[in-house]
Amino acid sequence: MLIASDDLIAGILNRNGMVTGHGNRWTRERVTAHRSHHKIPVFRPAPDGNEPWLNLNKAARFIGVAPKTLRLAAEAGEIKGVHPLPDGPWIFSRSELGKPHAQQIVQRARQNPKYPAGSPSDQ
Repeated sequence: MLIASDDLIAGILNRNGMVTGHGNRWTRERVTAHRSHHKIPVFRPAPDGNEPWLNLNKAARFIGVAPKTLRLAAEAGEIKGVHPLPDGPWIFSRSELGKPHAQQIVQRARQNPKYPAGSPSDQ
C-alpha cells in the first residue's frame, strides 16, 4: 500500500470484512506473506519526510483546508483521490495537490465563510 504498514493494512482489511483466500482474518504476517508472494514492495517512509502519497488529514493540512472540504472535493471529482475500501483511508498524490485545481478548492473554501477552509485558530 502507498501509505501504510502491514499492521495498518491488516486492520483496514478486517474492518471492511475482507478475509484471506482460506477465510481467515488478516494479520500482519498474512499481509506480509501476500505482499511478498505478489512482489509488492513494503511501505517505507521517505527519508526526507516528503511522502509522495498522503492520507486525507495530511493532504488537507498540506494544502490548507479542512479534511471534510478535501474529501467532498474528491467525492465530487474535483481532485483526484483514491479510496479503495469503504472503511479505508483516502489517499492523495502530493503532486496532484500542487496543481491549479487544488488551489481552486482552497480559494473557494476561503471565500465562503460559512464553510471554513481549515480548523479554527483556537484549536
